[in-house]
Amino acid sequence: MKICHLTSAHPQHDVRILLKECSSLAKYYHTTLVVVNGRNEVFNNVNITSVDCNFSSRIERFTKVVNLVLKKSIEIDADIYHIHDPELLRIVSKLKSLNKKVIYDVHEDLPRQILSKPWINIALRKIVAKLIEGYENKVAKKCDGIITATPFIRDRFLALNKNTIDINNFPILNELLLNVPYENKTENIICYVGGITKVRGIKEIVRSIDQLDVKLILAGDFLESGLKDEISQLHGWKKVKELGYVNRQKVKGVYKESKLGLVTLHPIINYIDALPVKMFEYMAAGLPVIASNFLLWKEIIEKNKCGICVNPLNPKEITSAINYLIENPKEAKLMGANGIKLVQEKYNWNIESAKLLQFYTEIEKK
Repeated sequence: MKICHLTSAHPQHDVRILLKECSSLAKYYHTTLVVVNGRNEVFNNVNITSVDCNFSSRIERFTKVVNLVLKKSIEIDADIYHIHDPELLRIVSKLKSLNKKVIYDVHEDLPRQILSKPWINIALRKIVAKLIEGYENKVAKKCDGIITATPFIRDRFLALNKNTIDINNFPILNELLLNVPYENKTENIICYVGGITKVRGIKEIVRSIDQLDVKLILAGDFLESGLKDEISQLHGWKKVKELGYVNRQKVKGVYKESKLGLVTLHPIINYIDALPVKMFEYMAAGLPVIASNFLLWKEIIEKNKCGICVNPLNPKEITSAINYLIENPKEAKLMGANGIKLVQEKYNWNIESAKLLQFYTEIEKK
């Protein structure tokens, strides 16, 4: 059976799409991944095919790019198509008219995410969110299956399509096991890995290290115009080592150096029920975690003694948590060990990939 994953927005080596889902499926199925402005290659037995397109706006991405992805997908002539971006919902009807099966992979709760999008006029966000939710719901009912990145999103789509499952974005087992004894980390290095925005807490993080003897490694791109210039004016910026976007090998190097990982996202509606992969990657790498004090995260982090949860809007609380872990290395080491154990037992891709393969088996039989 031939399957084809489609993305119009994600990078070619996206961890969830390529390294996890496609690579797992390619062990059993002829698997193709269509990307935009990438390169043709075979990776982990996945045939990656790129469509080239010059576009300069979101509108062109939603129209011009999507049309090219559809054209390429029809040429591939797969049995099952697995779409990863909301704008690709527009091609579901066409693929279904060709007697193809379609899976919609919901990475984010889009209507709730729109409520915090800075590029949408704040007065229009609720209207836009409602319109998009209506459209997304309508198309989701036509899909042969829905995959969601969290149980919270799963519950929303189960009411629309009974063939819905959550495939959580948990770490690949053993990928981040570093074999670096915690006591060998002599420098006070802490890290944040991922895209950098205001609502992901960058301002509070930089302010929190103002009076601390630490170095903060930032591994990720600034995703908002002018944000880097604004943050670089803060006093704590002189203690920051900014790497920009880094590949998986360099991410591993960041974790090897660091004594703890930060995931202090703001309490916006799209985050409080999220399961950010960076939180579980820190745990997999044996790093104690400083996380936002959301109820769901406290159940994971504090209940299992993997780190400390703080008010993400309060730099002083973040400072106190960093200071505690730096000054109590035995406690920090124990938290890191607890995190590794939890990932090995529960929060890992081996478990999720088995769910994914079973889901495809069921889709194939429909």
